[in-house]
Amino acid sequence: MSTALNTPADTTWHSPLDRDAPFYVAGHKGLVGSAIWRHLEGRGFTHLIGRTSAELDLRDRGAVFAFIEEQRPTNLVLAAAKVGGILANSTYPVDFISSNLQVQVNVLDAALEFGVERVLFLGSSCIYPKLAPQPIKEDYLLTGLLEPTNDAYAIAKIAGILQIQSVRKQYGLPWISAMPTNLYGPGDNFSPQGAHVLPALIRRYEAARVDGLDHVTNWGTGSPMREFLHVDDMAGACLHLLDHYDGPQQVNVGTGEDQTIKEIAEMVAEEVGFLGRIEWDSSKPDGTPRKLLDISLLESAGWHPSITLRDGIASTVKWYRENIDIVRE
Repeated sequence: MSTALNTPADTTWHSPLDRDAPFYVAGHKGLVGSAIWRHLEGRGFTHLIGRTSAELDLRDRGAVFAFIEEQRPTNLVLAAAKVGGILANSTYPVDFISSNLQVQVNVLDAALEFGVERVLFLGSSCIYPKLAPQPIKEDYLLTGLLEPTNDAYAIAKIAGILQIQSVRKQYGLPWISAMPTNLYGPGDNFSPQGAHVLPALIRRYEAARVDGLDHVTNWGTGSPMREFLHVDDMAGACLHLLDHYDGPQQVNVGTGEDQTIKEIAEMVAEEVGFLGRIEWDSSKPDGTPRKLLDISLLESAGWHPSITLRDGIASTVKWYRENIDIVRE
């Protein structure tokens, strides 16, 4: 298949961002946005701009345009999105495609209208075909059918990639896209309905330990393989790309390594201190059999992850215990 989305990257290298220029992080209270905000503060950025969803509804086009016109950011990361696990995506596909398309189109159109110089759009590895060859290269996009449990969300993110590429083509702006693998870390969603697999496992095993249960039952068979990236590593990759990368190709962001869900569940149980049985309900869906990203393009830009999965799980368990009364539900 030949599409604009699948053409090889015409990569150049970008100059580092001005640390004093106004920088809007859309979604700065979410898992990824809050990590990016922390990372930017730690790297000397002095003019960060953020609004909560209560202060600015990004689905409100008029409000978004007024905000961008008033603030005039030079740089922008679009980390705001409606996200969730298999259950949420399967149950509320309209919410996932509609909300995400509205947010993306509003923010990106406003950024174009008011001259935002540098934009990073964040997507997801679910944009790739369910049965894509492994590891997944950027040019595998749109070469096969999507995973049906989250296809609505994936289509929205694919539309965002194309909008970034279209802005580059029509206006010549150095806007870029990054596609992270499965993320986790402080600030994650631990709710039973909305959590992705790793925070869901942490919540489940910690509750079982506290309640003295003798077993925990997880969805599926435990056989699918997944790659996980700590959100602080993701934040570092985002700034690295903004400082150095300029190309039309979306960039995979991951670790280049994966484990089975069963292995990950055992790691979480061990870190939490749960000693009971781990059982699997094979009547529930597994999702995509394997999803490992090829990170060659990211590595060629000079970035590598630094947080191991075991260390990341340990720090996330610690954060969850310390913040259990205020975690996102």
